[in-house]
Amino acid sequence: MSATLLQEVGYFLVALAILITVHELGHFAVARLLGVGVIRFSVGFGRPLLRWQRCADTTEYVLAAIPLGGYVKMVDEREDEVPPARLHLAFNRQPLWRRVAIVAAGPAANLLFAVLAYWVIFMAGESGVRAVVASVEPDSIAAQGGFQAGDRLLRVGNREATIWDHAVFAFMAEAGSGDDLRVTVRDAEGREQDRLVDGQRMAALPEDASLIAGLGLNPRPPRLPAVVGDLVPGEPAQRAGLQPGDRILVADGEPVRDWAHWVEMVQARPGKEIVVAIERAGAPVTLRLTPRAVEKDGKSVGRIGAGVLLDRVEIRYGPLAALAAASHKTLDMSLLTVRVIARMLVGRASVENLSGPITMAKVAGQTANAGWDAFVKFLAVVSISLGVLNLLPIPVLDGGHLLFFFIEWVKGSPLSEYAQLQGQKVGIVLIAALMGLAFFVDLSRLFG
Repeated sequence: MSATLLQEVGYFLVALAILITVHELGHFAVARLLGVGVIRFSVGFGRPLLRWQRCADTTEYVLAAIPLGGYVKMVDEREDEVPPARLHLAFNRQPLWRRVAIVAAGPAANLLFAVLAYWVIFMAGESGVRAVVASVEPDSIAAQGGFQAGDRLLRVGNREATIWDHAVFAFMAEAGSGDDLRVTVRDAEGREQDRLVDGQRMAALPEDASLIAGLGLNPRPPRLPAVVGDLVPGEPAQRAGLQPGDRILVADGEPVRDWAHWVEMVQARPGKEIVVAIERAGAPVTLRLTPRAVEKDGKSVGRIGAGVLLDRVEIRYGPLAALAAASHKTLDMSLLTVRVIARMLVGRASVENLSGPITMAKVAGQTANAGWDAFVKFLAVVSISLGVLNLLPIPVLDGGHLLFFFIEWVKGSPLSEYAQLQGQKVGIVLIAALMGLAFFVDLSRLFG
């Protein structure tokens, strides 16, 4: 197993542990608050690796071997015999509203975690590439709407969109409505103008990062100068002495035409030293660096941990404004997740939107290497997905329990244990099928 793969798996397990703990803490905290006895709090399934219990606490805390979930085992007459003195602690004896609150607390904790994560990011300052249109495809939706090269995006609908990350999300959030979308830009001459996107044509596009290309907007010019931007700490570029703003002129005696050419040269030399001539603050400098060998598409390629210099901008909020922005972001992401799921169910969105453990591990590794803020963003997005998916009305999931509680409220009595058991069997089959499909999509990406 390569070092890169081990690193990706490691970061993925860290992300899982954090998000599972957050989810189960939601159930645990509300159960304790409402006076329900908790027998075990477990992160992971299967054989316990670690277990501990505080002296005055009746709850056993467990870290188990299979890190694909967790559970909170409560006092419950349906599972174990409960002594008469502890019957008041039993989950099944609680009023309906308390049971609903305990079950809903897990997904709610995931959504609250996302709000807190975005809050920290927005206060610390979010950096991104300025949303400037490099070119517009002829006869595209964007061309029809009046977009021009040099347009700097300001707002998409009512959402701020001054960096491309925000613009992509704003278009995705608006794509499914079918309504025409007003986009406010500052054109190349500095005038603020509105462009109009055809909502019907946009609704037919996939709701993912390719939406921008589908609209006919090109964010980057075709050729970027070979000027260094971001550097990854500890990677070959930084260790060799490259600095942001360095212009790469010559590598191993060959003139470097642009950034794409430089990337090709680096990837073609895994583990081989490159003599690089650069220009720094107008003065010539010569450096030697050795690209680290990594695996890409089954081949060994070079990587140095340097990004191209782009027109970046930092957005920073005060505490209250950051909290409001974080809440809106979490709500928008939650609604977008629901809409994508609904579109997949009716065949209007591709199952390619699914991500299994392989894709998740790769993204976990990439975001962790990009910096703490990128990794925290990744945690926020996955936490929202976990929260929303757990609310689906599928038995076994929290949403399935809430469905049973709704039926109990309507009919005035709980569903029979037999009916609940049969529902759980169906739920297990559905979840297994969904996980199998996600894993298949992962393998298709990996080998396709």
